[in-house]
Amino acid sequence: MRVVVLGAGISGLSTATLLRERGDEVILVSAHATEATTSHLAAAVWFPTSAGPADKVARWGSTTYGVLAAEAARGVPGVVMRESLVVYRQEPGPQPWADAVGDLRPARADELPGGYSHGLRFVVPLVEMPTYLPWLHRQYVDGGGQQVVRRIGSLDELLDLKPDVIVNCAGLAAGQLVGDDSAYPIRGQIVRVVNPGLTLSVRDETHPAGRAYIHPRSEDCILGGTLDAGVWDTTVDDETTRSIVSRCSDLVPALAEAEVLQALVGLRPGRPEVRLERDEQLIPGVPVVHNYGHGGSGITLGWGCAEDAVKACE
Repeated sequence: MRVVVLGAGISGLSTATLLRERGDEVILVSAHATEATTSHLAAAVWFPTSAGPADKVARWGSTTYGVLAAEAARGVPGVVMRESLVVYRQEPGPQPWADAVGDLRPARADELPGGYSHGLRFVVPLVEMPTYLPWLHRQYVDGGGQQVVRRIGSLDELLDLKPDVIVNCAGLAAGQLVGDDSAYPIRGQIVRVVNPGLTLSVRDETHPAGRAYIHPRSEDCILGGTLDAGVWDTTVDDETTRSIVSRCSDLVPALAEAEVLQALVGLRPGRPEVRLERDEQLIPGVPVVHNYGHGGSGITLGWGCAEDAVKACE
């Protein structure tokens, strides 16, 4: 088939790559180059965040975990397996994502920051998106995939490319293009700091000052972060930057003196549930497969959702 995939972030690139691998003619259309997408800014550690429904998220997340773990094992640039710790002030109970990560154990008392009584230790993929996305894009292009950088105002504008199917992976713009009023932005601010020698990812999803997570990368650490639903403002807020550094330092005191390199804001594509379905009504004669609304879980669900999107194209 001739398939047009709209969107060059992780959802669009993974879907386009799988379509090429099965032999379809694929044209990737995006308003910007891959390096300008929200995916390029992402902290990108596997962990389901702000996405539903729970049963499908668990399945998509498990599939994606397997793909990324295999990529890490074969040395794909930018993908590593990272030892992780999630901390809690009360006993957390069963976690819906636990089955996907395999070995999971309670943290020992000597592994917990001060003020925390419980924690979970496990290993997950960490993806350095400025390295991984360009690599993935090269795999797509080297495999015969085409790309057109072009902004559109409606999916009808893609008909001049003569698609048999259109796949809508346009992220935050996806809902606007199809009149989906349930889609909304989730503003995320993160901070890049010099890595003071950390190798363990740490997170507290319920810190009193806001979510706190520390993700060590090869050249820096990503500290976060915010989940501001419905907020379109992409201006960096200096007070939020200070708060992020402060609450992350509660978890890892060595960060208190870390040099701040950069603060960044991106808008995640929010929706009450991920929309992944085939739509025969939107454009007469050309099915549209929707794959958007992943919230803060683009890298966590990307390959699992891409597999389902490809099946929906058949």
